Amino acid sequence: GNMSITVQYSSKTHIPVEVESITPCRCRELSLTEILKLPIFHGNEETEFGNLFDVVGHPGDEHWNWEGDLSGVHWLGTSMSSGSIVIEGDAGRHLGSQMSGGKIKVTGNVSDWLGGELTGGHIEVHGNAGHLVGSAYRGSPVGMTGGWIMVHGSAGNEIGHSMRRGLIAIGGDSGDLVGFNMRAGTIFVFGDSGIRHGAGMKRGTIGLFGKTGDLLPTFRMGCQYLPPMMKPIFDRLITHGFEVPKHLSGSEFNLYHGDLLEGGRGEILRPSGFMNDLP
Repeated sequence: GNMSITVQYSSKTHIPVEVESITPCRCRELSLTEILKLPIFHGNEETEFGNLFDVVGHPGDEHWNWEGDLSGVHWLGTSMSSGSIVIEGDAGRHLGSQMSGGKIKVTGNVSDWLGGELTGGHIEVHGNAGHLVGSAYRGSPVGMTGGWIMVHGSAGNEIGHSMRRGLIAIGGDSGDLVGFNMRAGTIFVFGDSGIRHGAGMKRGTIGLFGKTGDLLPTFRMGCQYLPPMMKPIFDRLITHGFEVPKHLSGSEFNLYHGDLLEGGRGEILRPSGFMNDLP
């Protein structure tokens, strides 16, 4: 519309570009000329936004469209608190890191640290994500504390590292260590996943709905039941285009308690019936 901004990236640089000062909420009161002068980083050198990006439109309604190959552009949407960003194609690391509100939608793939330390808002990625989705930064005690991250494709290792609140849903496969050191919150992986999930978790819920490696010996089977939160979460995911397999909606789940080394109040849920977990 006439109140939105379109950013076109056509630079051919191989040096990482970092644009963390460019968010819809921060630019709302600025003129196009002022936006073009905002500082970004090209490698370790500060430069002006307009030197690497073409920007057209009006920042009034806080809606931004980004176009071009943004896989080498990092920290898009950092700390944004309102507005919306649509990225046509791929994006780099730290997309939506420390975001507190608003919406980001990516049609392609993203790299590591998607929604790192997210506190609110909603991120939807239609392709794949890298490692450490919704995770704490290295040396930081707490990861994601709110909001929703939905990845329709697959994701890497350590999803939801030290997460405290919110929801992460991965439509495809994941790597190892889902919910490592998790404090609370919910992580659902619909595809297959690796090993050592929930290591160090204190509370929270991990749903592993595809094939997975043996659970850690510090988890033990509790009961079979249908958690009341399943249907509302599945319904919300379905409205966002997630495929929730028929055998999951309304079926019972095997509940495992752990990590027993951390008090055993965390939960791992596996589908009952359609595949047999225990030998």
